[in-house]
Amino acid sequence: MGKPVLCWSLEAFQNHPLISDVAVVIHPDHAALFKNAAGGIVPVIGGSTRQLSVQKGLEALRAANPDFVLIHDAVRPLVSASLITSLCTAAIASGAAVPALPVTDTVRRHGKTESREGLYTVQTPQVFRFELIDRLHRKYHGKSFTDDAALCEADGHAVTLVPGQQDNIKITHPADLALAEQYLFSRCGDVRTGQGYDVHRLVPPASAAQKLMLCGVAIPHNQVLEGHSDADAGLHAITDAILASICAGDIGQHFSPKDPRWKNADSAVFLKHAAELVMQQGGMITHVDVTLICEAPKIAPYRDAMRQRIAEILHLSANKISVKATTTEGLGFTGRREGIAAQSIVTVRLPFAAAAQQQIEEPKKWAS
Repeated sequence: MGKPVLCWSLEAFQNHPLISDVAVVIHPDHAALFKNAAGGIVPVIGGSTRQLSVQKGLEALRAANPDFVLIHDAVRPLVSASLITSLCTAAIASGAAVPALPVTDTVRRHGKTESREGLYTVQTPQVFRFELIDRLHRKYHGKSFTDDAALCEADGHAVTLVPGQQDNIKITHPADLALAEQYLFSRCGDVRTGQGYDVHRLVPPASAAQKLMLCGVAIPHNQVLEGHSDADAGLHAITDAILASICAGDIGQHFSPKDPRWKNADSAVFLKHAAELVMQQGGMITHVDVTLICEAPKIAPYRDAMRQRIAEILHLSANKISVKATTTEGLGFTGRREGIAAQSIVTVRLPFAAAAQQQIEEPKKWAS
C-alpha cells in the first residue's frame, strides 16, 4: 500500500492529538529495516520476550512523565483515531482499558463445545495509567503474562473493556497483508484521477556525462532534455498528475525552476514529494499511466526498466505502473524531433472525511 506496516501504526499515534510521545521497541536485528521505514526516530532495543520489550519501552518513556500510556502491537496497522480516543476516555475513568470483541464463532475444547458467553478476543492498544503499569512491570519482572492487561488482573486491578475494531487485525500470516489491503481500500472510497502533462526541448548534451532521462532511466541518445532539473518529462508528468489528484497545485509551485536547490536535481525527488502528500492525507496511489510522445529514441527497450523505477520511487508493485510511447507521425515539434512530451493519468484513493474526534474534557499527557 505504499509504505511499511510499521509506518501505518506509527502514524496513527503520531497524528493523534492526545499523543505526546512515541517509543518504538524493536528487535536488534531489525535496526536497518527500522531506519529505512521510520527515518530519524531512535528506536528502543527490546528484550527476549514481549513483556521485557514492553518494560524497555516504559523505561524509555519515564523521562516524558506521561499520565497514561498506550501499548500497541505494531503489526496492527489499521488502528483508528476513534478507537484510540475511546480507549483514552475509558482509561481516564478506570486507569486501565483494552479493546475487545465478543467471540462469535463456536468454541470447542478437546472435542467438546464450550459456551462462548462472556468470551472476548482482546486487541491493542491497551491503555493504562502510566504509574500503574510501570509499577506492575517492575513488580512482576521475570514472570510471564500473555498481555499487559493480565498484569493488572494479577494485581487485582479491574480492566475496562471497550468495543474493539473489527478491522484492527493483527498481521501474522501472508494472507493477512491482503486482508489489510482490502480494509484500507474500504476506508478510502473517494476515488480521484489526476492528469499531468510536460514537455522539454531536445538539445545537444553539455558534456559526455549528461544523459537523456525519461521515467527515471538514463537512455543513450545523441540529445538530452533541456531543463532546470534533469528535465525528466515522464516523471514530471506523473508528479503533476498526482498533485492534481489531491488538488495540490503543480510541480512548479513545489519546486520552483528559479530555485538553485533544484538545479540538475533528480526528478525522483519531486515524485516522492507528491506521493508523500497523498500519504499525509491517508490516501494511496493505486495506478499510474504515462505516455511518452517522441519520434526518437525508441522507448520499448527501456519500458520495463521505467516501470520498475517508477514503482521503486512510489513504493508500488510494477503491475500498477503503465508506460507506453507513441509518435505524432512526423507532425508538430515532437515530429520534428525538437522535444519530447509526456502525459500521465494517475488514480488515487483518499479516505472519506473523518468524523470530528470526540473531545476529552480534561486533556492529559499520553504516550504510546
